Parts: sequence; structure tokens; C-alpha cells
Amino acid sequence: MIPHIDSTRFGYITIDGETFDHDVLIRLSGTIVKRKKKLSKKVYGTSHTLSLAEAEYVYETGCKTLIVGTGQEGILELSPEAAAFFEQQGCEVILKPTPEAIRTFNAATSPKIGLFHVTC
Repeated sequence: MIPHIDSTRFGYITIDGETFDHDVLIRLSGTIVKRKKKLSKKVYGTSHTLSLAEAEYVYETGCKTLIVGTGQEGILELSPEAAAFFEQQGCEVILKPTPEAIRTFNAATSPKIGLFHVTC
């Protein structure tokens, strides 16, 4: 079952009544896991740029839409390599500040994955 994202504020996100104080990845199945930021930090020294390695980890066959909450101030971005990877997979990527991205995620009906950055 795909979860419903209730709210977000700086430093946390609440999904189906459970609050997470870290970035999260919502899989196609609806499973919520902690984001593997280290995959991007290893390449860029920051988790504010999504690396190809993290993109490959995030993507699942059958995903049509990736909704990325780019943080409360919208600072997270895709690397050119990650953007090209998602394009090659035929996966539309929607990047929005996290408060807007949660509304988009909740409304989306296509097979989707959500990645939500909860700080800046």
C-alpha cells in the first residue's frame, strides 16, 4: 500500500502518522527506507547533489515517476549523470521543494517512487 505523507517541517517528515527525522525513500511497494545519502556524499562531498550511484539505487523497474522533495528551501539537485540515467529508464523526475513535493506525491497515480530531503 502506498503511504500518505501527512506533513513536513525542517528536519522531519510525517508519513501515515509516523515521524522520520531523516531523509526518506518511498519504494514502489510503499516501503519507507532511510535515504542512502552516502552514495552521493562519496562523490560530491554533500548529499545536496544526487549522484549516479544513488540514482541507480533509487530506481526500480516499472517506476514511471520519481518525485524528489528537494528540501525545505529546494537545495537538492540531480547530477547530470543521474538525470540522464532516469531519462534512459523512461522515468519522469519531478523536483520540487519538499512541502510541494509531498502534495505532488500524494496526488500522483502513476507507479511512483518518492525521495524526500528534510532539511535545506
